[in-house]
Amino acid sequence: MATLPKITLEQWRTLVSVVEAGGYAQAADQLHKSQSTLTYAVQKLERLLDIKVFEIHGRKAVLTSAGQVLYRRGKTLIQEAVRLERAAASLAAGWEPELRLAVDSIFPTWLLLECFARFADERPETRIELIESVLGGTDESLLEGRVELAIGSSAPPGFVGDPIMHVRFIAAAHPDHPLHRLGRPLTLEDLRLHRHLVIRDTGRQRARPPGWLNEQRWTVSHKATSIRAACMGLGYAWYAEDIIRRELDTGELKPLPLREGAERWAALYLIFADRDAAGPAALRIAEIIRAGIAQHCPQAGAADASPAS
Repeated sequence: MATLPKITLEQWRTLVSVVEAGGYAQAADQLHKSQSTLTYAVQKLERLLDIKVFEIHGRKAVLTSAGQVLYRRGKTLIQEAVRLERAAASLAAGWEPELRLAVDSIFPTWLLLECFARFADERPETRIELIESVLGGTDESLLEGRVELAIGSSAPPGFVGDPIMHVRFIAAAHPDHPLHRLGRPLTLEDLRLHRHLVIRDTGRQRARPPGWLNEQRWTVSHKATSIRAACMGLGYAWYAEDIIRRELDTGELKPLPLREGAERWAALYLIFADRDAAGPAALRIAEIIRAGIAQHCPQAGAADASPAS
């Protein structure tokens, strides 16, 4: 017979709340309980486990090294319990009334909207909430439980993604941009002399800017702004080729003739927040997205790529 746990979820929740709120009084306010109730719960946890969670430094209680381990594992336990309840709710509800997705901006907008339209034809009653993310913003949406499904260039720790698409990046500018008027193959030094249009990382914990960013640059929040600025001749940018297909076809943008490094590649992954808890709407939109890529971008298929994890 399996051994039953000594500590309840409520006791673990109390410990996590005390740590994250910064003390018993603050946690008591958040949980709408008395400070003495929380103190007793933590003391009982210490007694049952025969371990000291907090120690007093001056007038402040701080986690012991053992307490830090218990806090991390306790927080994971609470998060897993929440995910389990969400899974049960999804299974009980059938088709979800709302579907939340985070999609990296390098995924073609026109293709995404076509997939949404096909899904809406089948399930018009399901609302769609889209987070248009860049770099770290996709990871954060998954880690914070704000979406059921994501498309990103990597999967954050604890998640697994299936490769769905290879994305080709090219440097492009308006045909009358000074870089095109040089009339010769371009070097990276040529690019550094001109304004670089950059889309801002939507993650709160932004990574250090990569080395290929120019000192002379404009940083904007959305790819549509960057594309419009490039079409006005205000700078150049690296774009996923499929998102500027129309501008290339109409001649508003033209690939820059780089002597080397004329293209860059990235992989995109389809990532479920919790595959076991995914409802029929999440599963169906994922199926439609895969089919849309196969139909419209077969050359970008990523069947031979490795899963991101």
